[in-house]
Amino acid sequence: MQKECIQQKVTGGDGIENVLSSCEVQFLNKNSVNFVLHSQKIVIQASSHNEKRHMRQIVFKVIVLFVLVMSLGNCKKEDPNPNIPDVYVNITIDPNSTIYQALNTAGGWMYLTADFPSRGIIVHRINTEEFVAFERMPPNDPNKCCEGTTCTRLVVDEFYPFAKDKCTGTMFSLLDGSIFEGEGKYPMTRYNTTYYGGLLRIFN
Repeated sequence: MQKECIQQKVTGGDGIENVLSSCEVQFLNKNSVNFVLHSQKIVIQASSHNEKRHMRQIVFKVIVLFVLVMSLGNCKKEDPNPNIPDVYVNITIDPNSTIYQALNTAGGWMYLTADFPSRGIIVHRINTEEFVAFERMPPNDPNKCCEGTTCTRLVVDEFYPFAKDKCTGTMFSLLDGSIFEGEGKYPMTRYNTTYYGGLLRIFN
């Protein structure tokens, strides 16, 4: 049985009246509802996706902040060594020259002189581009074995790759100045070094 369609006037959103059959109106109403529902679903899905992305960004920022706080908490500045007097050091040398032949190759080391009250400097070439420099004054009880104006100094010699305080017997690493063997609170006093253009600068 064929459904009967009755003509009726329908006013659109633009205010213009249109004559449509009841069947057409029913079709439009049905599809309009489906369109609205479908649109709402898209909006909900889009909102849900944005919220998830926003939450991921918040979680990421919280993790980064936590790591930074922990890192700052662990970066405790070393206490200055009260046993070592202040001394001005600013030396520039060419470690590849024949004057400093001992420093021409990686693993080489040598002593340098410095102004009083320094007792000298140990320079160690770790590799072709990296150098370290340390004060020869023993960092722990430096005046324990002084005789008049002559005091002990850290020596490398046969103890390489370590420097030794012959007064106390403490051994220090020439890589970072840390205590390798023996007692003591402080590592070797380390000076700043920069190597650029074939010249090595040692300073504090």
